[in-house]
Amino acid sequence: MIEPLDLYEGKFEQRKTIYFILITTTLLIITILVSLTIGKYSISLPQFFNALVSKILGRSAAKANVVETVLFDVRAPRILSALMVGAALSVSGTTYQGLFRNPMVSPDILGASAGAGFGAALGILLSFNDFGIQVSAFLFGLTAVMITYLISTMISRDNNATLVLVLTGMVVAALFTSFTSITKYVADPYEKLPLITFYLMGGLDAVTVKDVKILLVPMVIGLIPLILLRWKFNVISFGDEEAESLGVDTSKLRLVSILCSTLMTAGAVSISGMIGWVGLVIPHIARMIVGPNFKILLPASLLIGSIFLLLVDDIARCAFPVEIPLGILTSLIGAPFFIYLLIKGKKGWA
Repeated sequence: MIEPLDLYEGKFEQRKTIYFILITTTLLIITILVSLTIGKYSISLPQFFNALVSKILGRSAAKANVVETVLFDVRAPRILSALMVGAALSVSGTTYQGLFRNPMVSPDILGASAGAGFGAALGILLSFNDFGIQVSAFLFGLTAVMITYLISTMISRDNNATLVLVLTGMVVAALFTSFTSITKYVADPYEKLPLITFYLMGGLDAVTVKDVKILLVPMVIGLIPLILLRWKFNVISFGDEEAESLGVDTSKLRLVSILCSTLMTAGAVSISGMIGWVGLVIPHIARMIVGPNFKILLPASLLIGSIFLLLVDDIARCAFPVEIPLGILTSLIGAPFFIYLLIKGKKGWA
């Protein structure tokens, strides 16, 4: 028999979810509109809407061409990239934290970021074009996680599988970080080394429409299964034995989750470089707001992560005379905030 209190709590949670989605979606739209108008070349909202109408109808004047070029060739790809990278890192971080039942886990725990960073550095060293560098970063990110998973499977033999996977990921990440250091050491100090250094700092200043299309593929492939399977993370949080007794195949769920998260992380790093702390801090913020239920936690992380990285990117390109690498700002913001979370000692992460 369903108690009236249970019905009330269920309706309250449903209303809370609806209100949260409405508020965050509104904030997202406002942030996008503000991001489109601010910058070294300021554009008013009427100019934006006029340019949008002209673009849709296929007519544009000479003066409008300048506005359209800034909006659709420079800012729009950058904004879309910031939204997707923020969403990818946040969703991956939330997935890993639920999968490993550990609030200190981030998207680079299995070596995806380190592998992608080495792939990009190697591509720059070998004078690949932009597309070649992105493909190299993406493939090496996948390779690093594949090595981690295979080695952990060989070692664990179903005993402490999660712990062995995390420890193996740390070792593989350290290994690829060493490869990156060697690449930087042998690189030309006047041409290649600065490019590698700035890439590893993270940023979206060179993003194009082509990059957005490239990122969209792993983003969609990785995100859809996680959204469809998100309710199973509520079950796996009780432990593998309890989850399997309820009919959840934890091995397959772990494999699919790792593959999807790695696709998104490697894709994000391939076009944005190394951007840390987003996948670690944003899941905590989302959990503080909506609670540990993955049915709403995963979409909440997606929305909050998108808004967060877009705001940080606006600061990076507008707050200083010279653009600041995005990875530096996320560290400056994320690290102190995470210390605050640790001091505050919030409970109920999963």
